Parts: sequence; C-alpha cells; structure tokens
Amino acid sequence: MTFQHPQTLKSIADLIQAEFIGDENFAINGTNEIHRVKAGEIVFVNHPKYYDKALNSEATIILIDKKVEAPEGKVLLISDDPFRDFNLINSHFTKINPFITELHNVEVGDNSNIHHSVIIGNDVKIGNNCTIFPNVVIGDRTQIGDNCIIQSNTVLGGDAFYYRKLNGEYDRMISVGNVILEDNVEIGNNCCIDRGVTDSTIIKRGSKLDNLIQIGHDTVLGNRTLIASGALIAGCCIIEDDVTIWGQVAMASGKRVGKGAVILGKTGVNKDLEGGKTYFGQLAEEFRDYLRKEIKIKNLK
Repeated sequence: MTFQHPQTLKSIADLIQAEFIGDENFAINGTNEIHRVKAGEIVFVNHPKYYDKALNSEATIILIDKKVEAPEGKVLLISDDPFRDFNLINSHFTKINPFITELHNVEVGDNSNIHHSVIIGNDVKIGNNCTIFPNVVIGDRTQIGDNCIIQSNTVLGGDAFYYRKLNGEYDRMISVGNVILEDNVEIGNNCCIDRGVTDSTIIKRGSKLDNLIQIGHDTVLGNRTLIASGALIAGCCIIEDDVTIWGQVAMASGKRVGKGAVILGKTGVNKDLEGGKTYFGQLAEEFRDYLRKEIKIKNLK
C-alpha cells in the first residue's frame, strides 16, 4: 500500500506507540509484504526464523519485535506485536468500510455496459468498452482496463485468506491492496479474485478465465494466461506469460510457473515449474515422465 503522502519514521512510531531506531525524519512511502516490498516501504517480521529475510529484503523500514542492528540505509520500528501494528498502520491510511453507501471516486470509461445489480466500491476505475454482467461485486480500489468482460456473480477484491493463530484464536490480516485487470481480460461466472494484502493481485493483458476459479491474494497472472473451470490458485503465485492451466488444477502459495507451461487437469502444483513444458499428476511432474512411470508400473503387474 502506498500512502497518499509520505510519512516520517517518527510519525509512524507515534501512531503505533513504538520505539524506533534511525533518523526520525526518514521517509516512509507505504507498507508491503516481503515478496513485493520495495525501498521506502515497511515490512513486518515477528519470528526469528524470518529476521534475516526481512532485514536483507528491499524494505528500508523493518517493523520487528526485537532490537537488532539495523542494516546500512535502513531503520527499525520496535513493536511487541508487529502483526497487530502492521494492521493498525494499514487501517489508518486506508478507507475500510464495506457497508458505505456513498461512493467516492468511481470512474467508468466510454461505451462500458454495467448491469444495474453490480456493486461497485470506492476508488474504482473501469475502462472503455467493458461489459459487466449481473451481481458482480467490484471491491474498493479495483482497476479494470479496456475491453474487459466480467460474467455474473464474480467477486473482484474480496479480502485475502491470511490469518495468524494467537492464544488459540485466529487474527485476520487486514487487506488494503487491490485487484488490477489489464486490457482484454475476460472473467467467467462465479469467480473469486482476492485483493492483495498490501499490493495488487494482477491479471495481465489478454488473459481468459473460465467459471468457478479462485485466485488468491497478490498473485500475478501473466499476459494471455488461460485458465479452465475449477482451478484453485493460492496467494503470492507468479504465473508467467502464455501459461495454460486446465480444469481443477490446485496450486500452493508462493509458486512460480514459467512462460508457456501447460498444466493438465487435476494436477497438484507444490513446487516451481519451468516454462515450455507440460505437467500432470497428483504432485506435478513432466507429463512424459508421468507416462513413463505409468508404463513401468503396468509392466510390473
């Protein structure tokens, strides 16, 4: 999430009542998760296992639960609960009210047809020549390019499925990111595309999605991605250009699929996949390897 106006280290420390290490006037531009964070943004870490990853990331402001030495060019915010305070910062700088009745800053381009039953949130931009069918929900901050089609009952911008367990209960990470559809994207019926936690879930130009598809938070689908019905893609995945994903594929979080890969129906993706190859199986493997294995098994009988 990018702040509307840059903040200082001291102003953020005062907001969350935290100690800080570094120049009190150090500029802060926003917040982000570890996999998308950039210089000038805050990333949080609350487990020693991930200290090094956070401290050595692109982030220049580390919200952390222990005093450590700050790497050169970086500053620290010391909190007893970074998860809680990350939520607090994001909530403070984002309008979050799913039941607001007066819409703000909604832009619709020329020749776009939107059914009267469509629900549109705040700060939404819809391009030219789009068609949006009945009962679609378009969440806050969603951006839709030109020539897009969104079929009935699809939700763009639902909250991320992101929780931590504390004292036997689950705390929800507040989602303040958005969804971006680039030009010439088509989305089928009853699809759910979650907004990013602090950044964007992106479906790039020319991608086509069938019905009943789930896309998790902060996932990026490359240009001309083709996804058949029933596919389930978890958060933080990167799908490169010209990938084809057939029906009922399930993909674990944080995986990358290379350009031009084909993933056959009902494949389970639990690892990164190289581009230009075809995959199949309960645990994805190259289709040719899968067939060789099946032949060997049959010959054993």
